Amino acid sequence: MKNISLWVSTMRLRTLPLSISGIILASCFAEYNGYFRWCIFILAILTTLSLQILSNLANDYGDGVKGTDNNDRIGPERAIQSGKISPDEMFNAIRINILISIGLAFLLIYTAFGVRHFFLTLTFFLLGIASIVAAIRYTVGGKAYGYRGLGDVFVFIFFGLISVIGCYVLYAKTIDHVAFLPACTIGLLSAAVLNLNNMRDIKSDEKSNKVTLAVKLGKHKAKIYHNMLIGLAIVLSGLFGILYFTSPYNLIYTVAYIPLLIHLVKVNKNTDPKLLDPELKKLALTTVLLAILMGIGHLL
Repeated sequence: MKNISLWVSTMRLRTLPLSISGIILASCFAEYNGYFRWCIFILAILTTLSLQILSNLANDYGDGVKGTDNNDRIGPERAIQSGKISPDEMFNAIRINILISIGLAFLLIYTAFGVRHFFLTLTFFLLGIASIVAAIRYTVGGKAYGYRGLGDVFVFIFFGLISVIGCYVLYAKTIDHVAFLPACTIGLLSAAVLNLNNMRDIKSDEKSNKVTLAVKLGKHKAKIYHNMLIGLAIVLSGLFGILYFTSPYNLIYTVAYIPLLIHLVKVNKNTDPKLLDPELKKLALTTVLLAILMGIGHLL
């Protein structure tokens, strides 16, 4: 039982809700246009969760073997860092998770497209491979993109564009302009979550030669960048509400702006990186809330 709880902890369950926010939003758009199917929704959720867990395990492995996770790190203690799980055990878990992700992705693609949509099947098969590679290569390997300040770009693409637009295509077999602004909104807020994480760890990352975008920008400019990410997300989501307005209920997601603005005030006033850690959960859950309310509002 202790071993199970250890692996559950290693999967970092608190990161999972954010990963499915785009799936929920895209599914609401699909329901509005008459394309929603429960089987696709469930498989999309399971596939996304599997990929996020894969990313978490790979991050633990990559940062652990490189010594990035050390006593200087502020966030929760990682498994390899603590010595409770060996690098070999983690590597085996990663391989098992890759097989699970491939299996779920195959089922999702087949359920969505069957054998009639060859181009879409091929495209999503390649996206599935890219997602698995991206989940691993964030911290693993000599050219890990998370160590070169590119993590934010990949998060915006995979958590935003692919998550929302890609999921909608699974349902509808076509791209719809209604998904673009919400996709960018979720992508920007997801990048803000990563940036906040990197702002918290900026000192330890500098010592470990992990060159995140926050490390490149420095503490002051990283805060400015954080403001820009969340500010632009608010603007784009607001523009979506105006362009697709049919009822005041469409705008219920704007209540999520309140915790976002409160969050920005706290971040801008922050002088102790340790106090940024609680803000990570708040920002992630606010992003999920905004996605749910934006989707429900579109249905009303």
